[in-house]
Amino acid sequence: MFKILKYSFYDLIRSRWSYVYFFFYLILGFVLLFLNNDVSKAVITLMNIIIVLVPLIGTIFGVMYYYNSKEFTELLLAQPMKRSSIFLGQYLGVAGSLTLSLVVGLGIPFLLYGLLRSDAIFDFSLLLVTGAFLTLIFTALSFNIAISNENKIKGFGYAVLLWLFLAVVYDGLFLMSLIIFKEYPLDSFSLGATLFNPIDLSRTLILLKLDISALLGYTGAVFKQFFGTNQGLVLSILMLVLWTLVPIWRLLVKAGKKDF
Repeated sequence: MFKILKYSFYDLIRSRWSYVYFFFYLILGFVLLFLNNDVSKAVITLMNIIIVLVPLIGTIFGVMYYYNSKEFTELLLAQPMKRSSIFLGQYLGVAGSLTLSLVVGLGIPFLLYGLLRSDAIFDFSLLLVTGAFLTLIFTALSFNIAISNENKIKGFGYAVLLWLFLAVVYDGLFLMSLIIFKEYPLDSFSLGATLFNPIDLSRTLILLKLDISALLGYTGAVFKQFFGTNQGLVLSILMLVLWTLVPIWRLLVKAGKKDF
């Protein structure tokens, strides 16, 4: 598995898209710090970008890599190697390269700006952690979609629809349900609906840690009461871990049964 991971990782690191992804965050970090001149404000702006962009890039890169390396994968399957090692190595190579580009690209400008001496170091660290989780989650989901669809067009279409649903449509349905059933107690429903969407969960965690939950109104007070505690933070991280492990498990099961 480690040989496959190493090959996939270095193959993607050397690609021009990885450089584009890295330099995008590098330039973005310098520009935001230049315009805001405040680490906390830059973190808030970065949150709005990362919450949307990172899942999209993870989804597209995962689908593209699976389809582009399909012939190479079939060649590996003809060798005396475990299927789980092949697909897990490829997945970790893709997710690892994207995560490295994100962390290093944003870390360099903030470290040069003096992040280690700033009070916002924990907020920035949480931003990178949630960004890494979103990369792992949506790369795994995209691999699942690709391995379940031989047709490239369908695979890309389903992957983009999944991102669109979790990033945009889900929030609209959530808001509509809160408005329609506003006469009922919706505390538990709001918490549950947030936990079952990794994008919403990541956004809520960052907003609360930045102590701007007042912008969320009554819902923000409920979230603050739950996510603001250590138990809420631990449960949220565990949910993100679960969102990562379940798609990986399904990918390995699907790969073990699929006839290539």
